[in-house]
Amino acid sequence: MLKALLRLLARLPLPLINLIGVLTGWGLYLFSKKIIRRTRKNLDIAAITHSKKDYLRLLRQSVIETGKGLVETFAIWFRPQQRVLRWVRACHGWEHVEAALANQQGIVFLTPHLGCYEITALYYAARHPITVLYRPARQQWLAPLIDEGRNRSLIKQAPTNLRGVRSLLKALKQGEAVGILPDQVPEFGEGAWVDFFGTPAYTMTLVGKLVESSGAKVLLAYGERLSWGRGYVIHIRPLEAEATAANINLGIEGLVRERPQQYLWSYRRFKQPKPHGKTQPADQAP
Repeated sequence: MLKALLRLLARLPLPLINLIGVLTGWGLYLFSKKIIRRTRKNLDIAAITHSKKDYLRLLRQSVIETGKGLVETFAIWFRPQQRVLRWVRACHGWEHVEAALANQQGIVFLTPHLGCYEITALYYAARHPITVLYRPARQQWLAPLIDEGRNRSLIKQAPTNLRGVRSLLKALKQGEAVGILPDQVPEFGEGAWVDFFGTPAYTMTLVGKLVESSGAKVLLAYGERLSWGRGYVIHIRPLEAEATAANINLGIEGLVRERPQQYLWSYRRFKQPKPHGKTQPADQAP
């Protein structure tokens, strides 16, 4: 039943999908205390607005964009690839991809929780293979939907474990691309505390290790969500620095400042990892 509804959603035109997302976002804004609390906390930490009016506008816009992202994700998963790609209106920076491929370099795409982060891998996979690092879903009902939605075209998934890391490294050494969510909080012992918007955030060190072992090119990428369901614009640019955790966070900050309303501010970016996968907020750490 659920799959049937999602397939029906995927057949709708993007402006209507966008409208459903807006309504979903307003529902979150009005009724989800958890989403509002987390969004407020992270916006307070980032301090990227200069007035209370701007702060409240960004808070509202962020939650509404979260609703759009939730709905569009399911639509993208169950819509035929070629029909999804028609939603991409432009791609800025593809020349960096071509340069890496011409040099026979692997590519590490760093795609943060910004805009439509499902569209970027699908766009690349229409042309070349890509292995995407993913964290298995905690909800059992969601896992088969993710597998069906993402395991298509030239996309392969690699779990966040040793086997998955080996898959990433193998792909890079073969001159292929990998995709990573660089602002996803890693497990205990797999990251370093470095600043993100001026506040320490536990950040993965995996990217630097992959680059050191493979000589891969690091590219930052995100899918800008155009208003009124007009589609997406993909932005790609090189990380103009060594792939350290600190430099990666600075690169992500630069992207977020371009489209702050489209960043997933409700994500618990500043939580503190604990052994065995347990976490607690950073402000409760001893």
